[in-house]
Amino acid sequence: MARIKIEGMSCGHCVKAVADALNSLPGVSNVQVSLEHGQADFDAGEDLDMAAVKKAVENAGYKGIE
Repeated sequence: MARIKIEGMSCGHCVKAVADALNSLPGVSNVQVSLEHGQADFDAGEDLDMAAVKKAVENAGYKGIE
């Protein structure tokens, strides 16, 4: 399971926005976003580029920290 820390989430809408952004990436599944812990855990294929994950989080309006 992969993990990315996320800054800027403050509500359930934020959690959904991040989850939707990560779920849109090819090879990503089982996305679980935690507002309490400020992170997202997910399953990903071996060839997933974490820079793409970070960019998806940032495009959703939050800061991704690898």
